[in-house]
Amino acid sequence: MRILYLYQYFSTSEGAWGTRVYEFAKNWVEHGHEVTVISTIYAKSDLKAKGLVSHQVMDGIHVKVINILIDNRQSALKRIFTFLQYAAVSSWYALTLKADVVIASSGPITVGIPGLVARWIRERKLVFEARDLWPEGAVKMGLLKNKILVRLAYWFEAVCYKNSVAIIGLSPGIQQHIQQRFPKASVYSVTNAANISLFANPQPYKGILKSFSYAIYFGNIGLVNHSSYLLDTATLLLKNNRADIKILLIGDGQLKQELKERANYEKISNVIFLDLMPKSVLVAYIQNAFASVIPLKPLPVFDTSSPNKFFESMAAGVPVIQTTQGWIKEFIEEHKVGFTVDGNDPQQLVDKLIYLKDNPSYAREMGIKAGIIATKFFDKDFLANQMLTILKSVHRNEQQ
Repeated sequence: MRILYLYQYFSTSEGAWGTRVYEFAKNWVEHGHEVTVISTIYAKSDLKAKGLVSHQVMDGIHVKVINILIDNRQSALKRIFTFLQYAAVSSWYALTLKADVVIASSGPITVGIPGLVARWIRERKLVFEARDLWPEGAVKMGLLKNKILVRLAYWFEAVCYKNSVAIIGLSPGIQQHIQQRFPKASVYSVTNAANISLFANPQPYKGILKSFSYAIYFGNIGLVNHSSYLLDTATLLLKNNRADIKILLIGDGQLKQELKERANYEKISNVIFLDLMPKSVLVAYIQNAFASVIPLKPLPVFDTSSPNKFFESMAAGVPVIQTTQGWIKEFIEEHKVGFTVDGNDPQQLVDKLIYLKDNPSYAREMGIKAGIIATKFFDKDFLANQMLTILKSVHRNEQQ
């Protein structure tokens, strides 16, 4: 089977971004399938490019890297322009490359443009991978306000879904939301995954903080990630005379500089910022934390989220403290691998951090359980095979 994967943020574990597409595509190649990924240069990935498009082969995966830089720190207008650039160039490949199945992985929703080109002009089987609820998230965050643009965005979302032979949501919540709105669609859930062999094996730690003296946050530092909540928490820890509990933020994003300046101005001494680092290096920092904190903006639309850091933290054997009120909350409660706190109340996070820090045996037991559960439910090869089964079904129906 020839699979064309339209995804703007491709990265291997040498980058500082999620590796779902890399891990899945690698698995499919090992099963004898031909996979081509069309990507750009994302600031957090490890991709490089020369000329307009660089043709590379990584572990048998054919990767066409369009020389367009995408960075979360870019203005909204600049990012929209880069999304449209990607859509234009990748539409050429949607027209010219041979493929049995085309996967359009969103967000942004503009990746649906080359997907629809493949569907309408070349009559390819289109599978739409919904990584989040777009445009709903942008509307609820107030990032998309113009009524005409909002209607246009929802219309285009519907066009993408109605022209897809299958829709794969990255969480049960996304699956349920799309299925309710489009009852005739074939909607599945294949969550994000973790590289168990990478995250579960102890890695040498050379960090600046003592092991198990800190809670960790890693990833984008921005509005959606509710990053200011972490500084509010750190401030309350100091007021509770718990300067011994550090919060380590590893990553980059639009709010990073602002939060660093705030921490310096308010003398929030128990917050430490580190820059992006390859995932292969990051692992040790996660493994040596006593908790992984995963806040998201407290809006219902984000209750369907499927953040990579949730799966990777569990795989690393670390208890998770998060703020969403959907499927992850239910999963954590069922398997007892962490806690859910109110994203509007940093004192709740303070209380859980103090409890885990003061009860190291309990924290370690919870972390061990998290690692076991991650291996059972979120192994990259297990989930890659789940998605491959869906793609095979799509391909078989095409042949019949």
